[in-house]
Amino acid sequence: MPADDDVVAVERACTALAAGGRRVTFNAVAEQTAISRTTLYRRTDLRALVEEHRAKGRDATTLSGVTVQIDQLRRGLEAVAGNVRRHEERLRRLERRSR
Repeated sequence: MPADDDVVAVERACTALAAGGRRVTFNAVAEQTAISRTTLYRRTDLRALVEEHRAKGRDATTLSGVTVQIDQLRRGLEAVAGNVRRHEERLRRLERRSR
């Protein structure tokens, strides 16, 4: 399953769980999507999605809720920064080849 399909599947599963009044957990999402829990934890984009939906069930104005949100944002930013670094390196290699 391509990465974008994984994101869509996780988003749908989280939404369905919440709409059904069930808790959004990594186990429940893994069951509904056939994506392993390990993958859900390791891929920062998928983990952030699950944690975002989990946080919606809690009061985000509490100190622990804000801490979770900050951690999710930090992980997301780190993932974006990693992608930017990879793209910059590819551009540098392509520029060297074209010279």
